[in-house]
Amino acid sequence: MTSVVNLDQLPSALLATILTKLDIVSICSVASTCSAFNSCASQIFSFLHSFHLLDIAPTADLLRPLLPPNPFLRSLKVDCGKLDDSAISLLLKPSLHELCLHNCADFSGKLLSDIGSQCKDLRSLYLGSVAEKRGRAIHISDLEELLGGCSQLEALVLMFDASLFLRHNFARVWLLASEKLTSLEIGYISSVTVTELLSPNLGSHQSLNHVQPCILPRIQKLSLSVDYITDAMVGTISKGLTLLAHLDLRDAPLIEPRITFDLTNSGLQQINQHGRLKHLSLIRSQEFLNTYFRRVNDLGLLLMADKCTNMESICLGGFCRVTDTGFKTILHSCSRLYKLRVSHGTQLTDLVFHDISATSLSLTHVSLRWCNLLTNHAVLSLASNKDLKVLDLRDCRNLGDEALRAIGTLPGLKILLLDGSDVSDAGLSYLRPQVINSLFALSLRGCKRLTDKCVSALFDSSGTFELRELDLSNLPNLSDNGVLQLAKSRIPLSELRMRQCPLIGDTSIMALASMMVDESRWHGSSLRLLDLYNCGGITPLAFRWLKKPYFPRLRWLGVTGSVNRDMVDALARNRPFLHVACHGEELGADPYERSDGLYMHDYDDVDEFEQWLLEGEADSDDEEMGDAENNEDPVE
Repeated sequence: MTSVVNLDQLPSALLATILTKLDIVSICSVASTCSAFNSCASQIFSFLHSFHLLDIAPTADLLRPLLPPNPFLRSLKVDCGKLDDSAISLLLKPSLHELCLHNCADFSGKLLSDIGSQCKDLRSLYLGSVAEKRGRAIHISDLEELLGGCSQLEALVLMFDASLFLRHNFARVWLLASEKLTSLEIGYISSVTVTELLSPNLGSHQSLNHVQPCILPRIQKLSLSVDYITDAMVGTISKGLTLLAHLDLRDAPLIEPRITFDLTNSGLQQINQHGRLKHLSLIRSQEFLNTYFRRVNDLGLLLMADKCTNMESICLGGFCRVTDTGFKTILHSCSRLYKLRVSHGTQLTDLVFHDISATSLSLTHVSLRWCNLLTNHAVLSLASNKDLKVLDLRDCRNLGDEALRAIGTLPGLKILLLDGSDVSDAGLSYLRPQVINSLFALSLRGCKRLTDKCVSALFDSSGTFELRELDLSNLPNLSDNGVLQLAKSRIPLSELRMRQCPLIGDTSIMALASMMVDESRWHGSSLRLLDLYNCGGITPLAFRWLKKPYFPRLRWLGVTGSVNRDMVDALARNRPFLHVACHGEELGADPYERSDGLYMHDYDDVDEFEQWLLEGEADSDDEEMGDAENNEDPVE
């Protein structure tokens, strides 16, 4: 007879070896299953090589037992939304090679200086939103200690406002940066500061014979968000960074730029002076003002194309005076191009892609957002690129069912975004079965002709669906019946957006909460993000279905502003790791910004992780939520 061996009888070294093969979420999930794994998990945190916890924002008390002294820790990634300077000693380890800290708004500049003094072997550093909370100070000396202390740094991302540092000391401090630094990204910096930083002289007070040591000599990738993209800045970058292969510049002007603070044909001509550039992105955002690169026309792109024949990726946003001639020059000059992104191309028409099949291009990523002159004919031409993986046609309002027929021939498509197009329920059937079975993300937001039948048109077939993200927002004719059919399809969606759907009500939430995804693996919804903002039929009754144990993996929830405030607060206490948004803000990442193949995620982790972290705490606030149902104060 075969004897049964208890987990408690297995050697602890064997259990530890098994657990170290898992990520942090899986380790905590396994730890909640039995005492043997729980004890082992508590021990292995002392010798894990990586600790990644970006799915939730833990408090210091929750994080402390997970981050004991560990001389083997090499990679640490944490959402610091609920942490402050008091957690610095908990996060910083001398052994770290990679450190990624998101949402550091409650930290001061001490975080930077302490990293420089305690993490001298860092190779990669990401810091987000440092000192953005009122009252948190950050000084140029903090940056000085960071750059001077991390002498091995190869990649640096400072996703906060670098204008907080005094400008006259900025260039001097960067002389301390690691000679190994090859990648730099800054969340916001003025174009004047960039120009001064990379100019050959530190300032006007220097003598004519003084030569500044080369700043950032090995930079290959530079990503900056600035106030204005200017000729002076582009020329200085192109001339000074001789090894540059990746240049990503974005601006968002508050006022219409003057000619001295703008990009012109002359500036484009200076790009890629050393011939190494593979990726170029020049984006003028419409975040604050409807403004464009009005001083660039076809001549600018013709001049640039002469030096960009080896380019593999080009992203252009806001070039309103460039016509088909300029865009076509790019396509025919860059034979290695695989990624093309154009936004607000107000003069871009179908003619650009008319003879694309005659070129040697093999495009895999195409984004043509807000290019309103495009029609079905452009998509028919683009569909000759059978290797397309990402196709973003949002706000191209003249696209209809014939475009879907062409898209239906793309076997490897992973992301398809069709917001605001003129497609119909019947047209969506062209995506079945070849494309819909391979898609990871599909957005049909604002496609006004769609009804409940769009769900059956897409999913009325057997087979395995890879779809994880679906956006059905702003569909006036989508009702609970469509959501019921979606729930019956058992697609393991991780993100579902149905904002501004007036016919969606409580029945939809009940259906999604009780859906069974896969009998052999788990019961219950797989959703991690559910956006129901301003759905007209949702009442406080629906909140009963948002409590545990329903939606066990939910991390982001968007609800309408008329929901009872007390119920929202009670839900937040019932599910402390659930982010509830009531003011209409968009949830999660924009697929438009992460469409470089970042669509392969594992969403199979289960909610035992949350159970493990909260072990010993009260499990729910059911009584509070029950009382709150009678309160009529709305969320404002």
